[in-house]
Amino acid sequence: MPLTLKSSLIALALLLGACRSDPIHYHTLSPVNPAGQARVGADIQIEQLSVPPQVDRTQMVVRQGESGLAILETEWWGSSLADELRSSLDEQLSNPGTPKRLLRVEVQRFDSIPGRYARMDVQWRLRTLGSDAQALTCRSSLQTPATGSIDDLVKGHQNNVRRFVDLVGQAASRNTCP
Repeated sequence: MPLTLKSSLIALALLLGACRSDPIHYHTLSPVNPAGQARVGADIQIEQLSVPPQVDRTQMVVRQGESGLAILETEWWGSSLADELRSSLDEQLSNPGTPKRLLRVEVQRFDSIPGRYARMDVQWRLRTLGSDAQALTCRSSLQTPATGSIDDLVKGHQNNVRRFVDLVGQAASRNTCP
């Protein structure tokens, strides 16, 4: 093999090796064992759900310092954050055969701060389907400490969602904001 062809192949192999990217890790907001399903005494369906546009993407977004955001290119949600949250809530709040309630969820803040906490501030409205009764409008702020690992941060968010499900279940059974 001529020397120039050999060196071209070696250079190409080195170039392709340098282009290797780190693997993508996928995360979900759905816990392995959803705890809320058995406790909710109503079939609560998501009527509407919104999250802040800065974090509604497939890549995880974390805060940096006082005003910065970082998009993590190798840490992704299984789908957009809004879809992940909707899926997790649907899974944990669905209870067919019980009275139907509709839930509107407006996530006003969804913070991920590695080494500090996972936080979710939510304004939400719960109403009974086909009833003239006034809907409940509530606000919840949920925060879970998290170490510096992304997995721990995701577990913190899963915990916040689980706690939110419990609050919605309390509101459905007591007809008052918790």
